[in-house]
Amino acid sequence: MKTRKLGSKGFNVSEVALGCWQLGADWGNSITKEKGLAILEAAVNNGITFFDTADVYGNGRSEKLIGEFLNITDKNIQIATKFGRAGDAYPDKYSKDVLRRTVEGSLKRLGVNAIDLLQLHCVPESLLLEGDIFDWLRDLKREGLIKNFGASVETVEQGLICLKHDDILSLQVIFNVFRQKLVKELLPQAEEKGVGIIVRLPLASGLLTGKFDKNTTFSKDDHRHYNRNGEMFNVGETFAGLPFEKGLEFIDTISSTILPEGLSMVELALRWILDHQAVSCIIPGASSVKQVLSNVGVSNIEPLSAETHQALSKLYSEDMHQYVRGAY
Repeated sequence: MKTRKLGSKGFNVSEVALGCWQLGADWGNSITKEKGLAILEAAVNNGITFFDTADVYGNGRSEKLIGEFLNITDKNIQIATKFGRAGDAYPDKYSKDVLRRTVEGSLKRLGVNAIDLLQLHCVPESLLLEGDIFDWLRDLKREGLIKNFGASVETVEQGLICLKHDDILSLQVIFNVFRQKLVKELLPQAEEKGVGIIVRLPLASGLLTGKFDKNTTFSKDDHRHYNRNGEMFNVGETFAGLPFEKGLEFIDTISSTILPEGLSMVELALRWILDHQAVSCIIPGASSVKQVLSNVGVSNIEPLSAETHQALSKLYSEDMHQYVRGAY
């Protein structure tokens, strides 16, 4: 597993990390405690050194499971969690006291003295513009409750607002072959300012695995069913904002005309992201040990050819971008 630095002033992370939303077990197929611990163990045994979670994932279950794992492993794991989408703050009850209580809860569940990276969790843009919330984060950092802070954002504009703060360590963004807008402005500016980029939804909620077809169904408690058109939150968080059927069409196009011989769709999708120098790491989720093993192997795959990158860029600019929905 190769490593990269998270921002110019940050710590080293495995370039393939682990997204831990699924470990919250509050959507899709439930993951038992035993299976969750097995996923975490497989991750660290295969070179993953960075876990991304949030207080709201399973109402704290994901953090608690990670905390139990940290208590039994001797590996050095960096933990990122988030604040801002739980009911005590969202949508309009943000305050320094609420932030402090949330962080204290995360610390307790994780069983650590300080959080390696605390990220604002897609908070309203008005809060980012006001700026006070960044001062709250600075206070918590001075007190030693958090070591670094960053922001998970929905749009390029939100990312650019965050970049005005010189002490922000990282931005977490949706970025994949279906959603390439960030290449032109946000990624170059983040790289110039030394801000790390953490990429969520690298496989577009599984759509870019190439394993779905028009007959695929999802359980009613799976966001790929109940948020398919943005019914509950930003549609961009589900299938990267593409209509499911349209996404399947593009998968067929990529598979038949662009996918290099010898690569799977997963390998193409993840390698494409890692080929961007501004990216510090990707955080694909995993609901099985098998998925962990599939994801980590991408670190050792050779970069894609210039021709493959040009073909994917052309497909996006000429066709895909017009179907991307949601704040972007």
